[in-house]
Amino acid sequence: PSSIPSTSITSAKIQVNGVHLHYQQTGEGSHAVLLLPGMLGCGQTDFGPQLKFMNKQLFTIVAWDPRGYGKSIPPSRDFPPDFFERDAKDAVDLMQALKFKKFSLLGWSDGGITALIAAAKYPNLIQKLVVWGANATVTQEDVRIYNGIRDVSKWSEKVRKPLEEMYGHNYFAKTCEAWVDGICHFAENSDGNICQQLLPDIKCPTFIIHGEKDPLVPQAHAEYIHKHIKGSRLLLMPEGKHNLHLRFAEDFNRQVEDFLR
Repeated sequence: PSSIPSTSITSAKIQVNGVHLHYQQTGEGSHAVLLLPGMLGCGQTDFGPQLKFMNKQLFTIVAWDPRGYGKSIPPSRDFPPDFFERDAKDAVDLMQALKFKKFSLLGWSDGGITALIAAAKYPNLIQKLVVWGANATVTQEDVRIYNGIRDVSKWSEKVRKPLEEMYGHNYFAKTCEAWVDGICHFAENSDGNICQQLLPDIKCPTFIIHGEKDPLVPQAHAEYIHKHIKGSRLLLMPEGKHNLHLRFAEDFNRQVEDFLR
């Protein structure tokens, strides 16, 4: 209803592919945008500054909680070999259930991988694509990095606390371990492939952002994705780490809005 101020963020659940997916929505622009969170993340933990400050006249912004994350529990989260494809289908089907005919994808980290797969597999639905902190392969170096975050008690309190509050310690710890096992399985594929073969199928305008100080995703991943998506743009942020969209939210939002216009 028009009486609600344009800054309000609504939150709801909708049934998609047999699960009840939670999402947040704000803005009334004609350009729909889906925000895809990272490992263990959801709209609430991962996209505060985007839900609050992205242009609500130009965009209708949706942030979703993938199955088993955030408030899209039950089911509990699991990591079968096709979990990224499953998330991609859930994400696209969610937007269609919300009656968006075409939309853009903003994917962070695991959400970036999901967004790459969705853009490749559903080209008629995706307007533009923005990914940051994403990878199309898992190398032995990545396996070492992932195993370094397996034990959540070693995480910094700042990163750990919101997730512990969201999930409780046990679910959080157990799901992180399951994620590490799930993502490390890709290293056994030829070239550590997650979605390499799909990158040339991405036809929509694509913007790749990477923090040069990202401790979780080496820069070679961003360069690889850029090289294999025809006509894509790559922006390196010298001071950016993995969460550059939170740490440098104003700059990030501006860059992304300019690209989406």
